Amino acid sequence: MKIGAYELPNRVFAAPMAGIADRPFRRLCRALGAGYAVGEMTTVDPRLRASRKTSRRLNVDGENAPVAIQLAGADALMLADAARYAVDRGAQIIDINMGCPVKKVCNAAAGSALLRDETLVSGILEAVVRAVCAPVTLKLRTGWSPQHKNALRICRIAQESGIQLVALHGRTRACGFGGNAEYDTIGEVKSRLQIPVVANGDIDSPEKARQVLAYTGADAVMIGRAAQARPWIFREIDHFLRNGTKLTPIRIADVRPLLLGYLDEHHLHYGEPDGVHSARKRIHFLARGLRGGRQLCDRINQIDNGAQQRQALDEFLLESAARHAFFEYIDAADASGA
Repeated sequence: MKIGAYELPNRVFAAPMAGIADRPFRRLCRALGAGYAVGEMTTVDPRLRASRKTSRRLNVDGENAPVAIQLAGADALMLADAARYAVDRGAQIIDINMGCPVKKVCNAAAGSALLRDETLVSGILEAVVRAVCAPVTLKLRTGWSPQHKNALRICRIAQESGIQLVALHGRTRACGFGGNAEYDTIGEVKSRLQIPVVANGDIDSPEKARQVLAYTGADAVMIGRAAQARPWIFREIDHFLRNGTKLTPIRIADVRPLLLGYLDEHHLHYGEPDGVHSARKRIHFLARGLRGGRQLCDRINQIDNGAQQRQALDEFLLESAARHAFFEYIDAADASGA
């Protein structure tokens, strides 16, 4: 599996989830088996480059190659300029967002709203490809609504424009994250394109990943929401795809230093109090469905100090490991990440 000149270790990717896929989370996913991780959506407005939010999202210090930054916007020239700016600061792959369904983004004619204007899509993709030497990829949905699916036409435009990979979420913009992802469109796109196609949407287990790859013929899978609760899902899927057998569950003692290191990096990345407040959501996802997880979340909600937050997570992990070598899930649905 390659993107441009970059050889990837496997075909299990971490999705560029807005508000989640920051540098600390990407590094955690890579450490737990993701072959590739794309940065969260970053605005192309040059007036915001000096803001803390944008500068953090463009900070790729210490990240393993290939480093991918995702850009969101609706103006071809601004996107091209932002791509050059990101590459100058260490990005090695540029990903264009045409999949975000959030109203705030779509109201600015960006994200999945772009799927309604195929001429604009062509102009944007050609401008960005011309602007940088780095590979350019595209993340999109199947269309604007179930009645207006045009992913195949958009992906053909992408291929003709020089895009080197497309990641396709099996829902339209109107679907949001409701219902079930469909994979027929992904399969159709894969059958008509020569560039790699990545399947995304509702992939929450090794078995589901293999099923989706077999059904669509896609080159790789991209994992989003399931990884928030179980970031070790990448190693589980990779092992299953390579060997056809389930990997032994990860030991709490083995994942403990990774999770604590992730929390430390999160605090450093955002500073206090921002890092403490934003880490609550991350810890809530990790604790969901775990025995004692609700009590951990209640405790975390009362803490406004990074060191105490770390101590609470560490004590939870140590107590869990003392009871059982592996995480104990109370709810099977939570264990699957569904």
